[in-house]
Amino acid sequence: MIAVLIVMTLCGAMGGAGLKYYATSRKRLHVLIGLGFYGMGALLNIVLLKFLPLTVVLPANALTYVWTLIIARWAFKETVGPMRWIGVVCIMGGLCLLVL
Repeated sequence: MIAVLIVMTLCGAMGGAGLKYYATSRKRLHVLIGLGFYGMGALLNIVLLKFLPLTVVLPANALTYVWTLIIARWAFKETVGPMRWIGVVCIMGGLCLLVL
């Protein structure tokens, strides 16, 4: 179930990336891809809530912020300062306390 949790959060981040691509390119395909990833993430969220407690699934959505930062750095060449990386470390530490 942890793997599905990771995929769910990655889908949320990819959804945002698809919409970012659409904002810069205005290609319908990008908005469809973004919405598709958001939809897949939402469906996985529903499935996970059937098997895991809400107190695990909902806080795990914070991992989406980590994926978003990585995607923004890699795909969009955005600058990521040290404070944001410290934020990622804090998020990961918090997730470890909540989920594991």
